[in-house]
Amino acid sequence: MRSSQQLRRDEPHGLSADLAHYWRDGYAVVRGFLSAAEIEEIRVALDQLYAEGTAHGRSFRHANLFYNVARDGEGEPLVRMVQWPSYHQPVLNRVRLDARFAELLEPLIGGDLKQIINQVHWKAPGSLGDFAWHQDSRSRRPPSAYRNLAAAYVQTGLAIDAHNAQSGAMRFIPGSHLAGDLDMDCSKHALGAAMTDGALKAVGLSASDAIDLALEPGDLALWSPYLVHGSGQNRSSHRRRFYINGYVRASDCDRGEWAFRDGKPVSFGPEPALVHNEELRERPGPHYVDD
Repeated sequence: MRSSQQLRRDEPHGLSADLAHYWRDGYAVVRGFLSAAEIEEIRVALDQLYAEGTAHGRSFRHANLFYNVARDGEGEPLVRMVQWPSYHQPVLNRVRLDARFAELLEPLIGGDLKQIINQVHWKAPGSLGDFAWHQDSRSRRPPSAYRNLAAAYVQTGLAIDAHNAQSGAMRFIPGSHLAGDLDMDCSKHALGAAMTDGALKAVGLSASDAIDLALEPGDLALWSPYLVHGSGQNRSSHRRRFYINGYVRASDCDRGEWAFRDGKPVSFGPEPALVHNEELRERPGPHYVDD
């Protein structure tokens, strides 16, 4: 595995960011972004979310809040992802608006930020937790609402458990973001699909260039929406949980919830903002979603 230069947290209340690494390779890592005590508090919140998802027993939506629920080999509910849990989960809401995010992201995309991604992923041992090779840019629809993707958007992922090759870590193709939109095949959902060498070859890339993202609990990864990435099966004995928050320079996005204005956190408004759920206004009420 290629070693990676890191964004380093040098002092208790300061972040020294090697921005050159992010722009060059399309990703960077902050070690120890959150403390062990903070991660333990998040774990308790995630247990609550998981119990809610299994109680539904199938995929469920209420406005932007969405539980992606599948079935394991024995037919039991398997929560794979929850989108926008922060509407009702106070711990996760507090984390996404933490001043450390604003401080870290300001040199990259400024102090006036919206949020278009707020989701938790669970990857159970041996489960359907794979993510096919993809670029996050493929989900920025309609294109007219999302401008300057390369320079205005940053994805972040917080490790809640050990995140490594054994537990089905994310895999990156460093530098792949420099080519912009590669028009990768979007005919199938990335979630639950395996990575294939053919998908990379089709866009002129090679699996031999891939690296595994190795994180300890509390570490934070940042990556470009154009960075080609995926993840494989969890072969460890523990769940691999990952808390993803995607931020955007507000002036370059017509959608999303406000997160920071001039670096200060912004609470949710009285009504959810339009993000990805195109039926938000027509069908906002709680309902189950067919697979």
